Amino acid sequence: MLRKFNIQEGNVKECGPEDKSAALFYYNPDKSELNFLIEKYKIDEHTLQSALDPDELGRLEFEKDHVAIILKRPKNYSHEEQFLFKITSIGIFIFKDKLILVSSEDIQLFEGKQSTKLKTTLDVFLRLLSSTIFHFLGHLKVINMISDELEQKINASMENKYLLSMFTLEKSLVYYLNGINSNSMVFEKIKLNAAKIHFSVDNLELLDDIVIENNQCKTQADIYNNILTGLMDARGSIVNNNLNLLIKRLTIISIVFMPLNVLAGIGGMSEYSVMTKFLDWKVSYLIFCIGLVIIGFLTYLVVRNVGFERKKKKKV
Repeated sequence: MLRKFNIQEGNVKECGPEDKSAALFYYNPDKSELNFLIEKYKIDEHTLQSALDPDELGRLEFEKDHVAIILKRPKNYSHEEQFLFKITSIGIFIFKDKLILVSSEDIQLFEGKQSTKLKTTLDVFLRLLSSTIFHFLGHLKVINMISDELEQKINASMENKYLLSMFTLEKSLVYYLNGINSNSMVFEKIKLNAAKIHFSVDNLELLDDIVIENNQCKTQADIYNNILTGLMDARGSIVNNNLNLLIKRLTIISIVFMPLNVLAGIGGMSEYSVMTKFLDWKVSYLIFCIGLVIIGFLTYLVVRNVGFERKKKKKV
């Protein structure tokens, strides 16, 4: 599928299929569209396939009449992924008066704040780089929010599903760190070869800002990853501790009711009726029930005091 973009009033706006365009965006291209790009624009077939491969590393290549760049970008998230945020690739092909973009899925290309008015296709290219960093930062904020919510659920949970979701988020951050690091290498290569790409002074200043923003994005992703990794053992211990507390409560309940079950069994036999034949059965069984309550309460106090004594000895 094809989307066209043009520079209007210093900004990038999508235009109609018949309008003149400064940027062509092919997402999920079919075989005929790939052949069209290969035949008309002389784009290398292997580079096109790399743009559609989510596992491809970022790189910069100089061809005869264009520059080919492979960048990493966050993939559109869906609930079916179950907290797994993935990375996709996008191919950028810079011609003298046109920009061609190729991706495996339809994505929002130009997000975030626009610092300068756009005039040339190189301005659009730098706007795309800035948008990629903005997209990474947006997803990192979402991951951080999900992590906070899962942490609250883990603190009160005795199941592993929330802990497994945290592992999935940690895996996502590893993907993001790899993608950001890959883009960082590409940005440095672009900066070193700025003269070949015919960057202006303003373009170079904007590229410096983009490199700084990408480094900040990398630092933020690294911090989130270290926090998640460092606290995973603690969160696992919380789940185990919650389960231990539940087992402890169930054990106390079992201990309290164990003697009561014995006495209740005796009380249900004919011997108790013989022993209390001089009393009205209503009175005798009322006394019996009161006795069960007292014995159960005393058993609970004994078990609790034993637990407290053990805690004191451990503290000492």
